Amino acid sequence: MKYRYLGGMQVSQFALGTWHLPPSSKKDDSGIFYVDKEKSDKIFKKAVDLGINFFDTANTYHGTISETHLHPEHSGNAERILGQYLKGGERESYVVATKVRAEVALFPNGGGLSRKHISWQIKQSLSRLELDYIDLYQIHWQDPNTPPAETMSILNDLVHHGMVHYLGTSNHPPDSTVQMIDITREHGWEPFVSMQESYNILDRDVEKDKIRIARDNNMALLAYVPLAEGLLTGKYLTGVPSGSRAGYTEGFRRKIEKSLTQVKRISEISKELQITPSQLALAWLLRKQEEFGISIIPILGATDEQHLESNVEALNIRIPNDAYKQINELG
Repeated sequence: MKYRYLGGMQVSQFALGTWHLPPSSKKDDSGIFYVDKEKSDKIFKKAVDLGINFFDTANTYHGTISETHLHPEHSGNAERILGQYLKGGERESYVVATKVRAEVALFPNGGGLSRKHISWQIKQSLSRLELDYIDLYQIHWQDPNTPPAETMSILNDLVHHGMVHYLGTSNHPPDSTVQMIDITREHGWEPFVSMQESYNILDRDVEKDKIRIARDNNMALLAYVPLAEGLLTGKYLTGVPSGSRAGYTEGFRRKIEKSLTQVKRISEISKELQITPSQLALAWLLRKQEEFGISIIPILGATDEQHLESNVEALNIRIPNDAYKQINELG
């Protein structure tokens, strides 16, 4: 494993995410799949064995669904599952990241980035994760109803109270991100060390403005859905596999149809290079960090130990210049 820096903290070149954990074959009363905790623990262990020390979650993640604002009672489940596993290891060997912003309760102040909501949710996340502090605390997306200075003030307080070590942003518009960075400088508050954004061969929107913002402000880019929710693995080229996200996530089939031509070409290039499509997609991201001069940490999702092990092999792959150019032209 190779390691990069978030501020002065070392994190593995790959993080393991908990947005989509192995689903059980059973559903709860809301029709939502339970998380298979035994399989999840095996994946966590495999990640640690591979040298991954960086784990990403959020207070809204359930582990098998993303639309938890429609089912707020499911929020925090992924934090609990991750916390139960990590408590059996050496705390200081792990870097744990979580997020705040989502509606986790159906009453006023049940979501957002206000001082009140963040003060409540940091305690809830610490309890679910069974931790004394969070390594990286991220604001999940913009809250237009809370003044940015209020959000940055409480985040600064959390760091100085020892509840959080580092701060990050996620899914914020470029102008909002710059505004918050300016506020921290004006007040001498703790800065962001990272931004978490969707980034993969099929989704390169961050290259318009956010890469520059990250580089100018010494922020790492945490790239979520680096395999485009499984599209870039090539597994949907012949249909929808049983148990896959497309089998129970509304709207995902349309994404498959829209990207089919690009995914086919990526699969062809990977075959020519004698690597998997997933390895090609991840190696492309790792080369992007050289091109842009910033740290890019892909956040891997995994429901299978072997897939995780195979994906980490992308560390050892250098994409030839011609193939790299062809891939860039697909985006």
